[in-house]
Amino acid sequence: MSVSTCGSSATELRRGTLGAAMIIFFVISAASPLSVLAGGFPIGIMMGNGAGMPALLVATLFVLLCFAAGYTTMARHVTHAGGFYAFISRGLGGLSGGAAGVLAMVAYNVLQAGMYGLFGAVLSGSLEASLGIQVPWWSCSAVALGLIAFLGYRNIDLSARLLSVVVIAEYVVVLLLDVVIIGHGGAHGIEFSAFTPSHITQGNPSIGLLFCFAAFIGFEATTLYGEEAKNPKRTIPLATYASVLLIGGFYTLSVWAMVIGAGSDEIVPRLQAMEDPTTFLYALSDQYVGSGLTDLIRLLFVTSLFAGLLAFHNAAARYFFAIGRDGLLPLKLGNTHTKHQSPHVGSGLQSLIAASLLAVFAVAGADPVLQVFSWFSNLATLCLILLMAMTSLAVIGYFKANPQLVTSKLQCFVLPAFSCVALLGIWLMALLHFDVLTGASKDLSIILCSIIPAAAFIGVLLAARLRIRAPLRFHSLGHHVA
Repeated sequence: MSVSTCGSSATELRRGTLGAAMIIFFVISAASPLSVLAGGFPIGIMMGNGAGMPALLVATLFVLLCFAAGYTTMARHVTHAGGFYAFISRGLGGLSGGAAGVLAMVAYNVLQAGMYGLFGAVLSGSLEASLGIQVPWWSCSAVALGLIAFLGYRNIDLSARLLSVVVIAEYVVVLLLDVVIIGHGGAHGIEFSAFTPSHITQGNPSIGLLFCFAAFIGFEATTLYGEEAKNPKRTIPLATYASVLLIGGFYTLSVWAMVIGAGSDEIVPRLQAMEDPTTFLYALSDQYVGSGLTDLIRLLFVTSLFAGLLAFHNAAARYFFAIGRDGLLPLKLGNTHTKHQSPHVGSGLQSLIAASLLAVFAVAGADPVLQVFSWFSNLATLCLILLMAMTSLAVIGYFKANPQLVTSKLQCFVLPAFSCVALLGIWLMALLHFDVLTGASKDLSIILCSIIPAAAFIGVLLAARLRIRAPLRFHSLGHHVA
């Protein structure tokens, strides 16, 4: 598909803008490492397998590296802003691609809305604790939404520069705490019992594993920036592997430091005794460093969430752009701004959807964390794990159809097959435990999970309609040439 102009818009993103480092910043920001460590893992440790969580992170990292092997090999031949949608279209056909496209749009949009709920609650609580100012959570979310809508409308490098500062600060502060805890020898000296079978299998390791996979959500977004990358055939694989290893290494080290900081046998009782387990990282900071670092972590928790919101906003906008450009959705979504070359129409639509969802939950008086964030973030995780499994299968299909491109059977067939089976197993486990993960009732869990087949069905219908109305467009899904 060639570059074209339409009035004041074009259908091309800003080429050659992002190097590997900037894409890594986007991906790590989407993973929101500080918010995951402060908010997610303490609950995962308490509900899952306790001190054995670091070992589950290593297992998760292994599965995702197997996934990345096939993902990055195919990325050398497919450069498209549609990410999973484009890969699945190319490997499994247009109907599967349509299902994947709508699933991806649902995933990133509900995840964005859920994170607005968490951001609003955290910022509102921080303002009250630090300044005595009481404001409703939704007003904080609304301010963030306005800022992110502005940044999403502008060119991509403005967002990248902002994210780079936030991500570096997050890593430095948490690594400082890790080093101090390890340097002090933790509660009972340096120990590796977290990696022993007795700790790995204690409690409920399946729940712990689900928290580990949810913590990595966002790393897969590297391919979304392929059309804006410098030398994408090299940059995207490099950014993908670097992101997985950085996130996985950082999480494993930090969670292990948390375990030895509290003591492997004491960490679960300590978390259970806390009124709010998400303040556990603050307690460790107070214990081992002091209130100064704790205040900085509190501030960076807020900025981490904002960075995650910005990263997921950019991802959602690019899905709208790519799928609109290919004709599954109105072609206007495939237009880019003539000055900034940003997917401004998709960006605006994403902001409108997020604002609408937040308004509904605010009027209903919903809890921004236990309902808005918990329901939506776990639903998005379900969608994205399923998309990753489908993408692994698509890699196999793509290289079977293009045997001349096969350079390694291990990367093109064996590792994608393993990751597909592993990810489907994780997805089924998450489906069965969805009520535990969200805290929702069984009936509500069924309703939320039913959104997944409904979204996939709508995507198949959109693709089938396109096949009838514009067969050439249908057969070109996911084939945009960068």
